[in-house]
Amino acid sequence: MDRKPLPEYLDAASTTPVDPRVVEAMLPYFSEIFGNASSQHIYGQQAKAAVEKARENVASIVNVLESEIIFTSGATEAINLAIKGYWEANRDRGNHLITVKTEHKAVLKTHEYLETLGVEVTYLGVDKNGLISMEELEQAIRTETLLVSVMHVNNETGLIHDVEEIAQVCADHNVAFFTDATQAVAHVPTDYSSPNITMACFSAHKFGGPKGIGALAIKRGHEVAPQLHGGGQENGMRGGTYNTPLIVGFGEICWIAKEEFSPRQEATRKLRAHWLDHIAQNDIGQAHFDENKVAPHILSISLKHDEADNFILLNTNKISLSTGSACSSELIQESHVLEELRITSNKTIRISVHAH
Repeated sequence: MDRKPLPEYLDAASTTPVDPRVVEAMLPYFSEIFGNASSQHIYGQQAKAAVEKARENVASIVNVLESEIIFTSGATEAINLAIKGYWEANRDRGNHLITVKTEHKAVLKTHEYLETLGVEVTYLGVDKNGLISMEELEQAIRTETLLVSVMHVNNETGLIHDVEEIAQVCADHNVAFFTDATQAVAHVPTDYSSPNITMACFSAHKFGGPKGIGALAIKRGHEVAPQLHGGGQENGMRGGTYNTPLIVGFGEICWIAKEEFSPRQEATRKLRAHWLDHIAQNDIGQAHFDENKVAPHILSISLKHDEADNFILLNTNKISLSTGSACSSELIQESHVLEELRITSNKTIRISVHAH
């Protein structure tokens, strides 16, 4: 019996297929090299060596020290560790945080939670290009400001913030800076070696790695309180048994993505151009932003003739895509990002591509 072909996958900003080379690298660590990486015997030491090799590769893709990488279950956990942990460890110095209205829900919800504990939060707006004003950022910073959180690449629009410029403003005022780099790593240059970039997080499954593994880079000299307490793993920053297979997979995809960055970018740009042409030729809609200002793998499209949900339903046998973030839950809801940009959510779709 012939199997019906699957629709073309255009939701890579949500997740990507695992690279076969990553699967191959991971497999031995499920059954052959199975030791607990915290154990002192040979089985544990084999696993520990694999974890540290992976840490080297993960650190390399964002150009930080291996000792500055903390493995987590993904970007959401890393975001919680960064924001809650930094405030908890440094609240004697201030009680004010700054973020942006178009951040991922994981960042916004974490700030909202801290507000219930009495933390003051300033939520910056963005201009028509989805960018914050450096002047408004400077005006928002107070003597009691501890941390500024601004994502590198927006997950719904692909719009890129100049994180180095933002980090410099923060450093000029002696304020820490954290960036959610989940949609940036492997898609745009991610050199976070500057001491002004205090913390950065990302997740393996957004660029060909396995789900359930991510990292938070914390620069030396900055104190963050752990949010998971246990056996003292990750220098006491994140207790729990090492998930060696996933960590190995994370390291492998970081190595691959760094080695193949230029050809993958070129392939991604070709995919983007293909879908832009398809949209134009079929009078489907129009891209919202200048492609030179957005990450190459994300296209935000304003539909001309259909509501977004209806368009997705009508084309469900041909393409699989999203109206926006897949992280908010399965409920259909207005996009806070598009609302801030004054873009009609129910007429907008997100096409996101992955070059194999």
